[in-house]
Amino acid sequence: MRRRVTIIAAMELLHTLFPLGWEHYLLGGLCIGLGVTLLFVMTGLVGGMSTVFSSTWSFIVQRPFFQQARLTGSRVWRLEYALGLIIGAFLWWLWLGGPGPETTGVAPWQLLVGGFIAGFGARLGHGCTSGHGICGLGSLQWPSAVAVITFMVTAMITANIVLRLQS
Repeated sequence: MRRRVTIIAAMELLHTLFPLGWEHYLLGGLCIGLGVTLLFVMTGLVGGMSTVFSSTWSFIVQRPFFQQARLTGSRVWRLEYALGLIIGAFLWWLWLGGPGPETTGVAPWQLLVGGFIAGFGARLGHGCTSGHGICGLGSLQWPSAVAVITFMVTAMITANIVLRLQS
């Protein structure tokens, strides 16, 4: 009887945390992990989105930072990588998405400020959450573990602050 109560409580917690279901998150994570693994195994390249941003700027900004060989030499495959992510997300939406485009109730100015903060944090942290969380942890890099823990703690604190400010 006690085990049944524990299973029911766990299912209720899952439903609370994932009201739209958890299966698509698992499937999406497996697809991302498989894609990053294939990129590394087949080419030896490590995918991460913050470097895509910097290497793309290297096409038009002539400042020394953007003209580093690691950025100019990788910008073509990184753009292909980013395009693949966009196409993959579009296909995912066509296959598993709802009847219309996804929307948010977040004000555009908040999205802009959030994007700026995330971009600044990615530069400051020498990589973005996807790069550290997927590629860095996947290759057992200690700095990525520290970065991911920092991201998660900061996100939890921020979410709780925003929740209390809205109450």
